[in-house]
Amino acid sequence: MMGAHHAMTGAAAWIAVTATAGHGLGLFPVTPTGTMAGVLLCAGAALLPDADHGSATIAHSVPVLGKFVTSGISRASGGHRHGLHSLLAVACVWILATGLGLLIWQPSGWPQPISVGPAVMTAATVAFAAKALKLARWWSLAWLIGLAVAAFIALYAPEQQAWFVICVALGYAVHLLGDFLTTGGLPLLWPWVPKPPRFWRRVPVLKRLWTSGGYLALPVLGNAGSVREWIVLIPVSLYVAYGVLFAAFAAANVHLPSLLSL
Repeated sequence: MMGAHHAMTGAAAWIAVTATAGHGLGLFPVTPTGTMAGVLLCAGAALLPDADHGSATIAHSVPVLGKFVTSGISRASGGHRHGLHSLLAVACVWILATGLGLLIWQPSGWPQPISVGPAVMTAATVAFAAKALKLARWWSLAWLIGLAVAAFIALYAPEQQAWFVICVALGYAVHLLGDFLTTGGLPLLWPWVPKPPRFWRRVPVLKRLWTSGGYLALPVLGNAGSVREWIVLIPVSLYVAYGVLFAAFAAANVHLPSLLSL
C-alpha cells in the first residue's frame, strides 16, 4: 500500500475507534480535540513501519539524516517488509510509546508537568502525516505543523496524551493490515518465517495466502498502488473528512448531523 494511503487508513482507524456519534465504534472515546490531533498522530504512526525503506516519506523528512537513519533501520531489521512489518514490531512500538510517556518535565511556574516524550514523537509523526497527506508542500511547513500540534497538546491540553500509546500502536498496526491485504504480504511471525510445504506452493490460491518466502497475505487489494487500492481509498478519505469535520463542529458546540438536516 502506498504511503499516503497508509496515512489515510491510519486516520480512518482513529476515527472509527474513538467516535461515539454513530460513525464510530466508540471503543476509546476522546474529546473533539483528541479526535483532530489523534487523526494526524495516527496517520503519521501508520507511516512508521516504512522506516525500513530508503524511499519512504520518513527517509526524506530531514536532509541526509533521514536517509542515514532509515538505511540503518533497514539493515538492522533485515530490509523492507521484514522486522518492522511483524507482530513483534507492534509490541515493541507499544513498549516504546509507553516508555516515552514516562518522560515528563515540570518547569517552574507551570501548573502541570509537560509530557516531553510524547510531544517529541507527536511532532515527528504529525509532520510525516502532513507531508504524506499533502497538507504541507515543503518539509519545513510539515515540521511546523507537527511542532505546533505537539506544543498545543503538551502545554494546553496535557490530558489528551492519555491516548498517545493507543494512537501510535493503532496506526502502526493499521499499516501492517494494509500491506497484509496486498500481494506482497508480511512476515507476521518474524523472526520466525516458516515456509509452506511443497504441495501448498502448487495450489494457485493457497500459494498467494502463504508465499514460498514465508510471507502471509490476503491479497484482496492486489499489488501496492493498484486500482482496487485507489477505489477503496475513496470512501475511506470521505469518512476521514466527515470525522474531522464532525469533531471540528463538536469543538464549537455545533452538532454536525443537525446542521446538515437544516
